[in-house]
Amino acid sequence: DVLNITVSGQQGHGGMPWNTVDPVVASAYVIAGLQSVVSRRADLTKSPAVVSVGMIHGGSSQNVIPDTVKMVGTIRSYDPEARKQLHADIKQAAEHIAEGTYAKAQVDILPMYDVTDNNDALANQMLPVLKRAAEAGVVPGSLQGASEDFSYFAKEVPGLYIFLGVTPDGEEPAKAAPNHNPKFFVDEKALVVGTRAMAAMAVNFLMSGSPN
Repeated sequence: DVLNITVSGQQGHGGMPWNTVDPVVASAYVIAGLQSVVSRRADLTKSPAVVSVGMIHGGSSQNVIPDTVKMVGTIRSYDPEARKQLHADIKQAAEHIAEGTYAKAQVDILPMYDVTDNNDALANQMLPVLKRAAEAGVVPGSLQGASEDFSYFAKEVPGLYIFLGVTPDGEEPAKAAPNHNPKFFVDEKALVVGTRAMAAMAVNFLMSGSPN
């Protein structure tokens, strides 16, 4: 989910902060406080959760305290109830922390993608197919923090989401640069494996006569 928070204060001179309400300081407290939403409010025995602020914008000069600061972040969760609770706790925390510095926080959360959940029966059916296509180079995927609109398709019909390894030979996947990184590199030989896997799964599924 997308998190938008606008912290409003009162603009003034940076050399006379007592005449202002500083939204920059308030925003710093809000960002720090949001981390306790996960560490102290979310039941992590039921579902992991993440709250990250990726952008913060405010101010126009080094000696001017601005009126507002805007921040944008992301919320990741794996359970509908945990998701609902996160939204409520984030809103409460941001608003109350800002009030503690005499500022105000406006919290807007845009719900995005549901959890991508593989169908167990389909995954078991396709595992031997994938092993042949990838020459046995198949491992179970771990729980991911990324989001994917494939979840919408998987809610309508049985779905199976797979990752295609693109790390060049001789390089350790754990040390390779991930996506969202300027050094990310795709070994295009992986496209052969990916095409073979998709074709093999399609043929297997059609030949199985599955009503789905």
